Amino acid sequence: MAGQGSGGNVLAALCSFFIPGLGQLLQGRLGMAIVQFLLAVALWFVFLGWIIHIWSILDAAKFNPENPPAAT
Repeated sequence: MAGQGSGGNVLAALCSFFIPGLGQLLQGRLGMAIVQFLLAVALWFVFLGWIIHIWSILDAAKFNPENPPAAT
């Protein structure tokens, strides 16, 4: 592929936006694609998992049975 700013790199960047490492795979960098994909997956589970866990704790702590959420 051509250098920085080329159409190929823009396409690779867009692919990596949706699936980490896919842009590197399109560029023929298999090793870096695998590393980035695996790190993204691992960090998503570690950090986002904790955010959801804390949210769940706070939501349970703030629940008010006398004021249930409105039905939609």
